[in-house]
Amino acid sequence: MNVTSGDGYTVGLRVDVDTWRGTRDGVPRLLEIFSARDMHATFFFSVGPDNMGRHLWRLFRPRFLFKMLRSKAASLYGWDILLRGTLWPGPLIGKGLADVIRNTGLAGHEVGLHAWDHHRWQARAERMGPAEIHREIQQGVEIIHDILKQDVVCSAVAGWKCNNTILLEKNAFLFRYNSDCLGKKIFKPVIDGVECTPQIPVTLPTYDELIGRDGTRDENYNEKLLSLLEPGGLNVLTIHAEVEGIARSTLFTEFLSLAEEKRVRFVPLGNLLPPLDQIPPGAIAPGPVAGREGNVCRQVQEFHQC
Repeated sequence: MNVTSGDGYTVGLRVDVDTWRGTRDGVPRLLEIFSARDMHATFFFSVGPDNMGRHLWRLFRPRFLFKMLRSKAASLYGWDILLRGTLWPGPLIGKGLADVIRNTGLAGHEVGLHAWDHHRWQARAERMGPAEIHREIQQGVEIIHDILKQDVVCSAVAGWKCNNTILLEKNAFLFRYNSDCLGKKIFKPVIDGVECTPQIPVTLPTYDELIGRDGTRDENYNEKLLSLLEPGGLNVLTIHAEVEGIARSTLFTEFLSLAEEKRVRFVPLGNLLPPLDQIPPGAIAPGPVAGREGNVCRQVQEFHQC
C-alpha cells in the first residue's frame, strides 16, 4: 500500500486550512506548487467564522507559551491570524472565499471538512454533547457541499480533538474516511460493538511540533522530516496553508525537491485506503504528543475486541 522495495515511499499529504488568511493566500500558493509538480493532496477546510485569535488566552498556559515562542508563531502565522475574532466575530470563510475552495476541487484535489469554527472545536469539542457535535459538523458539510456541488467524502477534526462520541456522530455523515488522530496504521474504530468510519491517522509531526526541538532549525528541517519516514509502514504528513503555503513556502518547495530526489511520491489520503474488509478494528484515546500543548486523539496500538 505504501512502500514497495526499491520503489521509494508513498506519503499521504493533507493540507489543513485553519483561517481566512490561510484560505485566501496560502491555498492558492499551494495549488500553484502542486500544479507545477503534477501532484495532488487532501485539503481539509475550516469554513465557518475565523475566530482563531481567541486562542491568545492560552498564553497564560506555560506549555502553550513555550510552543508559541519556540515556533516563532507571530512571524509564522502573522498578527492578523493571531488577533482574528478577538474583538468581534471573525468572517465566514466558506462564504467569503468560496472560489478558493471551489478551485481546489476543480484542480483535482480531494476536499474534506476540517471544522466549522476551528477555535470553538479545538476549545470545546471534548465537552460537546451529541447534538452540538452533529450541528457543528453539519454546518461545515453543507457549506462545502453547496460550493462543490458534490458529497463531502472525508473529514479531519481541528487540533486532533476527538473522542468516541464524536466518532459515533460522524458515522451519520457517511464519510469515506476520517483523519482525526495520530497513529501508525489505518483502522476502523469499534465502540461498544459499533463499527465506525475508517481512520487514516497522521504519522509525522507538523512544522510547529518539530521546529526548535532537538536542534531542529529551518536549515535542517527538511532532512529531519524525511528521516522520519517509516520504511514499509504508513506515512501521512500534515502541512498547514498558513505555514507551508505562506511563511514557509520556500522551505516547503525545497522539501518537495529533496523528497523527489529520495523517490517520495505524495498522494491524497483517500488513495491510501484499502478495501473495507482489509481494515482491522481499533480504538482511540487521548494522550500527549511532543511539541504540542495538552492531550490529543491517538490511536490505541494494542486493541482487543470484546
